[in-house]
Amino acid sequence: MNKHFSVVLFVLIVLPSLLFAQTGRITGVIKDEGSNSALSGVSVAIMGAANQATSSDFEGDYTLEVAPGTYKLVFSYIGFLNKEITDIKVEDGKAAVVDVTLSPSSNQIGEVVVTVSSRKNSELSILNMQKNSGVVMDGLSSQAIQRSGASNIASAVRVVPGVSVQDGKYLYVRGLGDRYTKSTLNGVDIPGLDPDKNTVQMDVFPTGVLENIVVMKTASAELPADFTGGVIDIVTKDIPAQKSLGISMSLGYNSNAHFKNDFVTYKGSKTDFLGYDYGDRNLPVKKDYNILNPVIPENKYAVEQVARAFDPVMAAKRKSNNIPDLNMGVDYSNQFNVAGNKLGVIGLVNYKRSTMFYKGFQNGIYQKPNQSDASSELKADKVSYGDLGEQNVLLSGMLGLNYKTERSKYTLNALRIQNGESRAAISHQTTAISNSNETMRHTLEYTERAITNLLLSGKHSNENADFITEWKLSPTWVKVNDKDMRQTTFVLNSSGDYVINTDAGLPSRFWRYLDEFNGVSKLDFTKKLNLFERESSFKFGGLYSYKKRDYRINNYSIEYRNNDKDIANGDPNAFLSPENVYNATEDKGFFVRGNYQASNTFEATQQTGAAYASLEVRPLEKLKAIVGLRGENYMTIFTGQNIDGLIYDKVKTINKFDLFPSLNLIYNTYTNHNLRASYSRTVARPSFKELSVVQIYDPLTEIRFLGNMELVPTYINNIDVRYEIFAKDAQMFALSGFYKGFKNPIELQAYNDAVPLDITPKNSPSATVIGLEMEARKNFGFISEELKNLSLNVNVTVVKSEIEMREEEYSSRKSFAREGQEISNKRELQGQSPYLINTGLSYNSSVNGFEAGIFYNVQGKTLQIIGFARNSDVYAKPFNSLNLNLSKKIGKEFKAGTISLKVDNLLDSKRLSVYEAFQASDQIYQQRIPGRNFSVGYSYNF
Repeated sequence: MNKHFSVVLFVLIVLPSLLFAQTGRITGVIKDEGSNSALSGVSVAIMGAANQATSSDFEGDYTLEVAPGTYKLVFSYIGFLNKEITDIKVEDGKAAVVDVTLSPSSNQIGEVVVTVSSRKNSELSILNMQKNSGVVMDGLSSQAIQRSGASNIASAVRVVPGVSVQDGKYLYVRGLGDRYTKSTLNGVDIPGLDPDKNTVQMDVFPTGVLENIVVMKTASAELPADFTGGVIDIVTKDIPAQKSLGISMSLGYNSNAHFKNDFVTYKGSKTDFLGYDYGDRNLPVKKDYNILNPVIPENKYAVEQVARAFDPVMAAKRKSNNIPDLNMGVDYSNQFNVAGNKLGVIGLVNYKRSTMFYKGFQNGIYQKPNQSDASSELKADKVSYGDLGEQNVLLSGMLGLNYKTERSKYTLNALRIQNGESRAAISHQTTAISNSNETMRHTLEYTERAITNLLLSGKHSNENADFITEWKLSPTWVKVNDKDMRQTTFVLNSSGDYVINTDAGLPSRFWRYLDEFNGVSKLDFTKKLNLFERESSFKFGGLYSYKKRDYRINNYSIEYRNNDKDIANGDPNAFLSPENVYNATEDKGFFVRGNYQASNTFEATQQTGAAYASLEVRPLEKLKAIVGLRGENYMTIFTGQNIDGLIYDKVKTINKFDLFPSLNLIYNTYTNHNLRASYSRTVARPSFKELSVVQIYDPLTEIRFLGNMELVPTYINNIDVRYEIFAKDAQMFALSGFYKGFKNPIELQAYNDAVPLDITPKNSPSATVIGLEMEARKNFGFISEELKNLSLNVNVTVVKSEIEMREEEYSSRKSFAREGQEISNKRELQGQSPYLINTGLSYNSSVNGFEAGIFYNVQGKTLQIIGFARNSDVYAKPFNSLNLNLSKKIGKEFKAGTISLKVDNLLDSKRLSVYEAFQASDQIYQQRIPGRNFSVGYSYNF
C-alpha cells in the first residue's frame, strides 16, 4: 500500500517537476482584428536578436524559446500594420502568453507601427473575440477565470451576462429553463449526470484545464438546432503554453449540516466515499425473477431464501455529522517536442464530498375549494414535514493529448465522472382529503451515476491555410442507477401506535437502471474567399448523432403472512429482522413480493442527421453578414409497453426533416461599436423520459412523473437586436432586445385533479417571449487611478412571456373559478423567469496578489408546474443568491500558493415553491433551507 502510494506520488508530483526546463517561452495566437480569424505565416521577431524569429502556424499559434528577461516583439504580415509589443517579461521555467491582433493596412503608404504594452495587448485580444463574433456571445477567458478565484465552472460563470446558476451547478441563459439551454464540451454534445437535462452539471469541471467558456445566444448554421436560450461551450486547453502542476484543497462547513447531532443518514457500503456502491445495494434476485407466493406449500423455502437475501435495513438513523466537506484536485499540463512537433498533455483528478441537511423540510398538496364553498382558501390534502440528509460524492478525471504538426492537429480527450448521492429522511404527514390519517415515513435513497466520454478530433490545413477541415468523433457511455430505494410508511392508530396498512402503502423497495450510449460524429469545412474585394468565408459540413437508452424498474413490497403485522411499532428494521422474517417451517413472517413488469421497461433511440452551409461576407466595409441554412432529420424509436398492455415495438414516435435558416448582421457604426440583428429558427425536442410510457416515482415528495407518447417537438422563431460598445480594459456596454415565437411548447403540468401528485409533459398551442437585456462591465478608474482594479459587472434581463392554453386546460380553470375571477386562455410560459439580475463587484490587484468578489444573482417568480382543474399553479419563488470570494497569493513573489475564503448564500435564502390561487393565501408546495456554505482553500502551482 505505502509502496504503491509512493509510486503514484512520484508520477504525479516529483516526475513532472524534474521535467521542467530552466528556460522560458513566449507564446500566443495571432488574429485578424477585423474578422477574428487566425493569421498564418505572420513573422514574429525579437527586437535586437537577429537569430530569434519564427512565424505563426495555420491556427495563428507561435512559440519562441528564450532565456529569462524582458523582450520586445515585432509582428509583421503583408497587408497588415506592423505591431510592436513591449515589456514582455519572461520568468525562468514559465511562459509569457502574448495574444496579438493585427489591423489591415488599408493601402497606407509608408511603414506604420502600432506599439502597445504586453498587458494591454492581452486585454484587447480578449475583447476582440467577442466584438468580431458572428453571433451574439459572451464568455470568460482562462485569464478571467484565474482572476475570479473560482475552483469550478459553476462558480466562475457567475459573472457572465445573462447566465444564471441553478442549484449551484446547472446554467440557464436568459431566464429560460433547461429545455432551451444546451451545453457542449469542445463543441460536441455530452450528457450530464442527469441525462434528461440539456445542461451539464458544471461543478464537475475544475477551472485549471479550461481555455475559455463561450456562451452563444443566437444561432448560426454550424451550431446545433436544438437550443433557444443559448449554447454553453466548455473549451479545454489543447497545447499548454507552459508546464504546470497544480494542487488544491478546500474544507467546507454548512451552517445547517455540520456539527449537528441529529443528521439523518443510513448505513451504506464501504465504497460510498468514492462515489459508487460496493455491491451492498445490488438487487439480490435476477431482474426478471418472479418471486413466488408462499400460499403454495412448495414455494415456502424459496420465499424464505429470497426474503433473507434482502438487506434488512429499512430505517433512517440520526447521528452526529462532524466531518467537513472536502474538495481536492490535482491538474497537470505540459508541452513536449516530439519529432519536431508539439505534443500537449493535460490531466486532472478532482474529488468532492459535500453534505446538506434540510431540517424541517416541507412538502404540501393543496387543492382549490368547490365553487359553492364560502372560503377561497386552498384546502390541504397532504402536508408533510421532516428532516432530510444528503451526502454527495463526485470523483472526476480527465486526460487530454494534443499533437500538432505544421498543418494538422490531433486531439484525444478522455473524461470519467463518478457520482454517488445518498439521501435519508424521516418525515411526518397529515392527510385530509384523499384519506384521513397521520403517518410517519422513513425514506432511504441512493443514486449512482457514471459518465465515460471520449473525444477524437483532427484539424487540417492546406499550404495556404485558406481551406480548413475539422472532424470529431465522440462516444459517451452513461449509467444512472437508483439502487435499493426504500420506503416505509406507518399510520398512527387510535391507540397511539404506529402500524402498517394497505391504505398508506406497504413497505416498498425498488431499483431503477438507466444505460445510455451517445455517439456523435462531425465533419466541418471552412474555405476562405475574397468577395466584394474583402475577406469572406464559406463553411459547410454535417453531423450524425445516435443515442440509445435502456431503462427498467424493479418494484417490490414487504408483505406478511400468519403473523402480527403491527409488531414493528414504528421500527422499519423490524420487518426483515431474523426473528420476524418469513420462516418456511412455521409458515409465518414478513416476506418480499414482486415480479417483472413490462410497463416499467423500455428501449428507445434518437438519431439525428444534419447538414449545413454558411456564408460570411462583407458587402460593405462596415457590414458583415452571415447567412446559413441547416437541415436536420430527427428520428426517435420506442419499444415498450404501457400499463394497459399496449405494446410498442420499434415504433417511430418522431420522424421528421426540418430546415433551420439563420441570418446574422453586424454593422460597425463606429470604432468598437456594433449594431447586431439576427434571425434564426430552432427546435426543442422531448427527452427520452418525456416521450415514453414510463412512470417514475419520487419516494421523498411522492410525485409521480408520467411519460407522454403524444408529444411533438417545439419550434421557435428567434429575432435578436443588440447594440454593443467595447472599451479598453475589458469594459463594455450592451443593450439587447429579443423575441421568440414558440409553436407547440412543451410544459410540465398536473395530470388531473384525481391524482394531484402525478405530473406529465404536454404540448400547448403557442407562446411568445419578448425580452430586454442590459449588460455592462465598468471599472472605477474614472474616479481615481487607484480604483482601476475595482470593477462592476451588471446584467439585467426583463422578459414578458405569454402562452395560449390548451382547450382542456382552459375549461378546467373555468370549472373552479371563484366569483369575480376572470379566466383568460392566456398565461405565462412554464419555466420562463420574468426577470434575471446577475451582478458582481470585484477587486483584482496583481501588485498585492489579492482578489475579492461579491456576486448577486436572482431569478423572478417562475411558473414551475401548471395546475389543472382543482390543482392550482405552482410557482418557484425568487432565491436571492449572494456569494463572496476572497483569495490572497502568499510568499515571496507570491510563489507560496494561494489561500481562499468563499461564502455561499450569505443571505441564508431558502428554496421555496408555493401554490397560488385567486383570493387565497400561498401554500407551500416544497420548501428547503440549504443554509450558508463556508469554505477555506489552498492551491499551489509548481
